[in-house]
This record gives sequence, C-alpha cells and structure tokens, in this order.
Amino acid sequence: MNALILVDHGSKLDAANRVLDDAAARVTARGGFGLVMAAHMELAGPTVGEAFDACVAAGAEDVTVALVFLGPGMHSTRDIPRMAREAAARHPGVRWRLTEPLGASEGVIEAVLERVREAERR
Repeated sequence: MNALILVDHGSKLDAANRVLDDAAARVTARGGFGLVMAAHMELAGPTVGEAFDACVAAGAEDVTVALVFLGPGMHSTRDIPRMAREAAARHPGVRWRLTEPLGASEGVIEAVLERVREAERR
C-alpha cells in the first residue's frame, strides 16, 4: 500500500490545524493513495514521525511526505527532511520520498488568484 503524509508547520490554533485535516480528506476522496494523513512539524500532532509510524502500521510499504510549504526555508530543507529520515530509519524496507515545497507552481498561482477574486466579490 502507498501512503501520503501532508506536512505543514502546525499551530497552537486548532482551526489552523484542521485546514490540513480537510486537505488530507479531500486528497483521500480523489483516490490514488491507500492512506492519506495530515502531520505537523511542531505545535500539534500527529508529528511527522507519528504519522509515518501510523502509515507503516496500517500496511504502507511506500510513503510520500509532501511539504505543504511555499518556499525552501529551514523547515522544508532541514527540519522536516531530518524528521522523515529518522522515521524512515525505524522502518527498513519501506520506500519513501519527500516532495519539494509548493513554490510558485501553476496550481498555487491559481489558488492565489481564486482568493483574490473571492475578496473582490465581498
């Protein structure tokens, strides 16, 4: 089974963390992954390691850790890759990969423009 872990920074505000939960549910609804989980780098759970462990416990043999960050900052280039490597080391034989940050991809630009159009209608 393949699994996808969406990772953001995490927040002390539950409403902010629920946004990633909603994103994970929407990705799940589209199909293509045996399991989709939300994880937070800090301030909220599950952590990257906890989510990775849960995916493997559920039967995942291939895990993609997807960075829900715009740019290549310290968290996306150092902290989260370290956390993912440490989690993967606990599960020899499980294939895993880490995505690049979202950047200025066409999908991100379209999302920004959608928010601008929504604001203009208010």
